[in-house]
Amino acid sequence: MTEAYPATIATSIERELVIRKSRFIARLTPVRSVAEADEAIGRIRRTHWDAAHNCSAMITGLRGDQARSSDDGEPAGTAGVPMLEVLRRRELTDVVAVVTRYFGGVKLGAGGLIRAYSTAVSEALDSARLVHRRDLTQLRIEVDHSEAGRFDNLLRESAPQWGAIVGEAVYGRGVTLEVWTPPDAIERVRAELAAASAGSVTALTGESRIVDVPT
Repeated sequence: MTEAYPATIATSIERELVIRKSRFIARLTPVRSVAEADEAIGRIRRTHWDAAHNCSAMITGLRGDQARSSDDGEPAGTAGVPMLEVLRRRELTDVVAVVTRYFGGVKLGAGGLIRAYSTAVSEALDSARLVHRRDLTQLRIEVDHSEAGRFDNLLRESAPQWGAIVGEAVYGRGVTLEVWTPPDAIERVRAELAAASAGSVTALTGESRIVDVPT
């Protein structure tokens, strides 16, 4: 069975909410490390130095095993932790969330703050394009130039059904096509290639790696 990994987001997202005169500006950024997350938080804090708070939450690591949050002056547990819980519920990693608050003069109370910060992150994520991480195996298919187009079309049409990604074609004396496939779909790929070629084309197994698969 293919191991499941947390997803991440494809690009940065920004969303603003106004709750009882306070502005909550949520920014979510894909990152590859704690250091990148810290840099993203630092940039926002420098840009919005005049804000009342720049609260943050981050999860990093292939399995989401590193997490950290900051209330940045809000009452303990009312900002960073609720933001972090949203990221965890969405099963995300390699992402940092910063919510900038410009205070509007009306206190929200602990419950109101928790709802505001978690809602800001959640609504920003509603518009996110996700990137899933999958453990895929490389298959290489050697064909003649005259057959390359036909088999390239076969791979591209069938890849979504296999949960696979078509890689780059390499042209030489022949053509090497590449497809990254879930381990449990390898035999299905080979069977379809054999059926399309009367058994003359097969797939050679290459390396395995964690591959980002945009939705």
